[in-house]
Amino acid sequence: MKNFINIGIPSKGRLRKDVLKIFSKKKLKLISERGERDLIGSIKNKLNIKILYLHAREIIERLGDGSLDIGFSGFDLLKESEINIQNKITVIKKLNFGNANLVIAIPDPWIDVQTIADLEEIAFEFKDKKKTRLRVATKYPNLTREFLFSKGVTQFRLVESLGATEAYPFTGSAELISDISSSGETLRANNLRVLKDGEILSSQACIFISKKNRNKKGLKNLMSLLSK
Repeated sequence: MKNFINIGIPSKGRLRKDVLKIFSKKKLKLISERGERDLIGSIKNKLNIKILYLHAREIIERLGDGSLDIGFSGFDLLKESEINIQNKITVIKKLNFGNANLVIAIPDPWIDVQTIADLEEIAFEFKDKKKTRLRVATKYPNLTREFLFSKGVTQFRLVESLGATEAYPFTGSAELISDISSSGETLRANNLRVLKDGEILSSQACIFISKKNRNKKGLKNLMSLLSK
């Protein structure tokens, strides 16, 4: 196993399709015994390479612990991970797909709230009048907490989103959200809008490498082929 090069590819969605295109452009033929549902694959005529189809978040974790050598995932997911994991991963190349922004979005009817400073005011009102904190639904607790604190917003609590985050304000599960958005259409369709200074992070798909394994035999050549 030591001499195997393990590559993590997102197991579903648009990201998977775009990553697979990179391999076909490089004339690297991916093989899976059971077709698209297979979680393990290989590359034709490259016996030392193993492909693992994983959730994009898990790819970051596995690069961090060194069980993957190369991984394709989102910059947002790297930045959301724990600092000790981030320190073990290098961004080799930012790719020209998977572009999206992590943003703070609020319900349209909140006409008095345009900026983060307005949000801070509302948060204090909530605390004084309703004796409760503003709830922010998100799948990005670390980035969201850090961003709001850095802007001076402290009176909030995070609600972990397990599904469609944009639905949370309308089911009464949260007052506002932080979510990844590429065109903003989904937010608009759910009567949400992004605060004027509400961009937390700009993200895109990247090729990452595990620092722990960077001297593995054959890895350098493969990396330069994939990132050309």
